[in-house]
Amino acid sequence: MSENITVSLQFTPNPNTLKFVVNRTLMDKGAANFTEVGKAEHAPFAKKLFDIPGVSAVMVGRNFVTITKSTSGNWDVLSAQVPKTIESYLASGAPLFSPEFSLNAPGSGAEAEVEQKIREILDNEIRPAVAMDGGDIELQRYENGIAYLYLQGACSSCPSAIMTLKMGVEARLKEAVPELKEVVEV
Repeated sequence: MSENITVSLQFTPNPNTLKFVVNRTLMDKGAANFTEVGKAEHAPFAKKLFDIPGVSAVMVGRNFVTITKSTSGNWDVLSAQVPKTIESYLASGAPLFSPEFSLNAPGSGAEAEVEQKIREILDNEIRPAVAMDGGDIELQRYENGIAYLYLQGACSSCPSAIMTLKMGVEARLKEAVPELKEVVEV
């Protein structure tokens, strides 16, 4: 007999997002971010969460789901409906993603070595810390000394995201990657 599915609510620094921690691995690595239902074509799990009134964005991480509330959304409704939806979907055994789903592949090119170093620091040090707050951060690309980072989940509209990006992420990356001049949010 398998362990019951449990979902626990955690607040994030972003007043418009809540993090729902699940006692299951949802993704082996990375995060899948859906800023609108139309972008969840190959993600039936995320589409199901968008069916809940007031959900404006869904991010699926390693063992959590971050929900962003629309302006018309009600946290009382969402905090009750989201865990039920997660539990019933996972209990059904249906796949979270269709076979056509894929995360963006790492870039390549002349700056691939620097890009790989940035990805390693993000994956090993920064992303786990950001995930604790219900968000994720990905390197979209690196060119001409600038790392273009994509903030997701709770980080995407958080009031303190820019400070975290510049004071924390940029400082740590510059320390390890001397070629890096600047970090920019995309």
